[in-house]
Amino acid sequence: MTVQRIYDPVADDFVRVNDLITRRLASNVPLVEKIAQYLVDSGGKRLRPLLVLLTAGAFEYKGDDHHKLAAVIEFLHTATLLHDDVVDTSDLRRGRTTANARWGNAPSVLVGDFLYSRAFQMMVELDSMAIMGILSNATAVIAEGEVLQLMNVKNPDLSETQYMEVIHNKTAMLFEAASHTGALLAGADPTQVDAMGHYGKHLGLAFQLVDDVLDYRGDAEAMGKNVGDDLAEGKATLPLIYAMAHGGEEARKLIRKAIRKGGLDDLEAILRAVDDSGSLNYTMAKAADHAAQAADCLQVLPHSPHKTALTLLAELAVARAS
Repeated sequence: MTVQRIYDPVADDFVRVNDLITRRLASNVPLVEKIAQYLVDSGGKRLRPLLVLLTAGAFEYKGDDHHKLAAVIEFLHTATLLHDDVVDTSDLRRGRTTANARWGNAPSVLVGDFLYSRAFQMMVELDSMAIMGILSNATAVIAEGEVLQLMNVKNPDLSETQYMEVIHNKTAMLFEAASHTGALLAGADPTQVDAMGHYGKHLGLAFQLVDDVLDYRGDAEAMGKNVGDDLAEGKATLPLIYAMAHGGEEARKLIRKAIRKGGLDDLEAILRAVDDSGSLNYTMAKAADHAAQAADCLQVLPHSPHKTALTLLAELAVARAS
């Protein structure tokens, strides 16, 4: 799959969004601007703003507020990354040193707050209570997801149902908000708006589940983070949850101990246990199911290059692990 095909329909829009992001990062405090720009320039696929642009384009939106909405979504996402890396004590993201490792925790948290605040300033400029309602709700749900995840660090008793709630809140919610608000901004009818919200939700779940697989099967250089990072932090992701439930007793005890302890002392043995249990295949199957549900939601769209790109994006979510 050529990833560029997904971005081509909104290539010009992306240029304008990136220009807007740069302008709205301006601050009278140099360190704020420096850290914020570092994060925004650090790469990544810009999937969430991409969802805004493709969704608005799929409904033939003619204004330019979708550029501002895309920038708002990117600022919200970048703020959560800053806070995440502090909470997780991460030192690598997208192959680069994290802001907290480079400048310290306190500046990272405060610049994250700045980005949230700037996002809400721009949200007000959109002059839509409906969009503000969706995005303010999304930020609250994401914060709850972060706390849920924090509460369950080093908890080997986390169920699959509980885990799916965590990743919906923490990851899929902003995907959902991006496509939901993109459709709303473009004046789609209620059925279409609802379908696009569901598209984003299922797409976000698919991406996160594949990330869970790549944490045990991926390439550190390609991922921009280290294999086994989730285990090192004591996070019981779906591959471990399934392996504990369906592997042998020895594997179950080994994984429970590793989650409680954190670290990577038993990584090789756990990688074998995860493989032997079939948990990576199970997790990939769930990701593929969510990607298929996302694609089904696109039936509400007329045929267009934007719809094709949204379909390819759902395929890409799963293809990354092949």
